[in-house]
Amino acid sequence: MPAHHGSILLVDDEEKILKALSRALRDAGHEVVETTRARSAQRLLAERTFDLFIVDNVMPEMSGLDLIREYVGATPDTAARGAGQTGSGDDRAQILMMTAHATVESAIEAMKLGALDYLQKPFEIDELLVVVRRALDHQRLRSEYRYLVNERDERFDHYGIVGRSHAMEEVVRRAELVAETKSTVLITGETGTGKELVARAIHNRSAQRDMPLIKVNCAAIPETLLESELFGHVRGAFTGATTTKKGKFALADGGTIFLDEIGTLTPTLQSKLLRVLQEREFEPLGAERTERIDLRVIAATNRDLRQMVADGRFQEDLFYRLNVIPIHIPPLRERRDDIPALIEHFVSKHAQRTGRRVERIEDGVLTALEEYDWPGNVRELENTIERAVVLSTGAVVAASAVSVLGVASQQVTGLPSLKLRQNIEWVERETIRRALESAGGVKKEAAELMGISQRALSYYLAKYRID
Repeated sequence: MPAHHGSILLVDDEEKILKALSRALRDAGHEVVETTRARSAQRLLAERTFDLFIVDNVMPEMSGLDLIREYVGATPDTAARGAGQTGSGDDRAQILMMTAHATVESAIEAMKLGALDYLQKPFEIDELLVVVRRALDHQRLRSEYRYLVNERDERFDHYGIVGRSHAMEEVVRRAELVAETKSTVLITGETGTGKELVARAIHNRSAQRDMPLIKVNCAAIPETLLESELFGHVRGAFTGATTTKKGKFALADGGTIFLDEIGTLTPTLQSKLLRVLQEREFEPLGAERTERIDLRVIAATNRDLRQMVADGRFQEDLFYRLNVIPIHIPPLRERRDDIPALIEHFVSKHAQRTGRRVERIEDGVLTALEEYDWPGNVRELENTIERAVVLSTGAVVAASAVSVLGVASQQVTGLPSLKLRQNIEWVERETIRRALESAGGVKKEAAELMGISQRALSYYLAKYRID
């Protein structure tokens, strides 16, 4: 596993020792911020995040132990609160105490507060570097643990791509080739085609597989919060910023960041993302320091970015920076050969999840499912199969359990009446219902399937009282 380089705050009131340690840590590839004053360290800890906090105990303004106690009190550890809970402790640095022999008791007290280790003066530089590397590895594992816990209920329970068609073989081939590099990837395809699955496969087959894969759905985060989510912020950067927070780019350092729905970014964020891609650096909101990162960017969209560039809605430079390695995932209707394999996969998956003994789908129903156009693509197919497995009463899924509109089930083909207004309202309600079903309940994707704006969809949902 490659050495993990991190950001370190080093505090010691003896300037000669401070300079020697700083030089050794920088020579090892770490970013080091140093200070001889405890008050200055307080301010730095409040302004930004660090991976590691190394502090001497005996200092004139405030002891290292008191500084650690204050820092720990302001950033309670996430692990102590339980999985799934978030807060300022998500970004707490690992802590190392430096101490002379006479204050070993204080170092032990620091470890009780949450310090990872302590170094007894005098110590060798090599000993420092070993302890620092262990602390940074521990910090990386802690970050990965939080994301693994959050992702354990993900829809896909493995990263294999199901498909036998020539088109999907080409997608897999290209993904395998790009996984060997750190090139930027742009994955395109309609809603529900499996863009995130391909991004996961690329990361998990890359040399960075042991580092984080951080996912960001750009469309799901309010515009006012997206910049902070991506780049982080320091305390006081805006109203409500009571703590310093790492952004997704900082969390993905050394690994991969997956930017889904990239076509929804505002012009301002497009410019900032372009700088990250060009310079591999960014500034958190309210910060005066630039942070450098080393990661792979994978972006995805169901929009036509070339057309958006032509319309002036997407920056041309950003498009070319993203489109280094393009991977297009064709819609399911263009690769019907994959449908039987996908059905078999989803039947097995959801039978296991629900504890039902379901083995297969009736041949006639299977033929009908293969002929359906699947506007919601693989996501719609999986929703359909999950529903069929849950509703099935035997080992073979019959037509009565399959509720895809137009497929293998009884559908109302006529209009409800001869009243024009009543018929129009029925069509509007039915169209919205079908679109929401195809999009798996995701309103933004349903609006795109219907060719209307999200605002228009919200109007119709309120009009017909559809949840």
